[in-house]
Amino acid sequence: MNDIIQKLITALFLALAIGIIIAPPAIRFFHRLKCGQEIRDEGPAWHGKKSGTPTMGGMIFIIACSVSAIIVSSESIETIMLIFLSVSFGIVGFVDDFIKVKLKRNLGLTELQKLMLQVVASLLFVWVLKDKLTDMNVIIPFTKVSVNIGMWYLPLCVLVTISTVNAVNLTDGLDGLASSISIVVTIFFVFTAYLLKSNSVAIFGCALIGGTAAFLIFNKYPAKIFMGDTGSLFLGGAIAGMSLLTGTPLFLIIAGGMFVIETVSVIIQVGFYKLTKKRVFKMAPLHHHFEMCGYKEQRIVTIFTLVSLLFCIISFAGLLVYFR
Repeated sequence: MNDIIQKLITALFLALAIGIIIAPPAIRFFHRLKCGQEIRDEGPAWHGKKSGTPTMGGMIFIIACSVSAIIVSSESIETIMLIFLSVSFGIVGFVDDFIKVKLKRNLGLTELQKLMLQVVASLLFVWVLKDKLTDMNVIIPFTKVSVNIGMWYLPLCVLVTISTVNAVNLTDGLDGLASSISIVVTIFFVFTAYLLKSNSVAIFGCALIGGTAAFLIFNKYPAKIFMGDTGSLFLGGAIAGMSLLTGTPLFLIIAGGMFVIETVSVIIQVGFYKLTKKRVFKMAPLHHHFEMCGYKEQRIVTIFTLVSLLFCIISFAGLLVYFR
């Protein structure tokens, strides 16, 4: 077994172990702090029983992933910047969660405040890695073509990062949903990074998988803890960062297809309602529509995860064309 494979396995299982160890005391800690999730009135009525479940649990996989990645990858600049980008978004999410659960403002930060903080986090990431990013070739799916777009890659990085972060955030509405889909998408980017010899990105991805899998043990239905915006924004930043540092942001549209679908369902719902005062879906994002149609949470999570796996397989097929 070569050195990189050993590091990938070590990163995954170290993060998994850290997450499993710290999750139970973290859940008790958040319970003592009364960091319970307030369920919004516009959500499905039966979600009211989840009120009081501790949130901000994303800190579990943030710690597990970050510690594991730093230990295994020997603090490479790519690893440090992936952690910086992801944690920066996690901090934005933490502030949002804190306002919701401790200051009792159910909507947290305003949309403008959240967007501005996200832009700042993205710009800092781009500024530090600008030399590397402007040399990055963007791989076109299902072709052998890669294109260097130079300085245009920097605004693309900001757009991709903010879009991904908010898409993952919208997907986090059912027990285990965002966690499961994020693990599947991250597996795709680990394989991508390995094939492209972006070893630091692959190690970070394995650490992310391990930490998120540990969290999922406690987040699956019925959830003992929610990731909150702390976790969903971290996951979005991490996935976006991996795609950008491997030159595969276009593959994110395919591999992260479920995130795209969830986001588009909200855009359609809001836009159509503003124009006609009628709704396309019973409720948006799409996972709530299926809930309103009578599907159980576990079934929706399973179906969405399998569809996400299919998207990743298609995306991987498109990547293999590049290596022919």
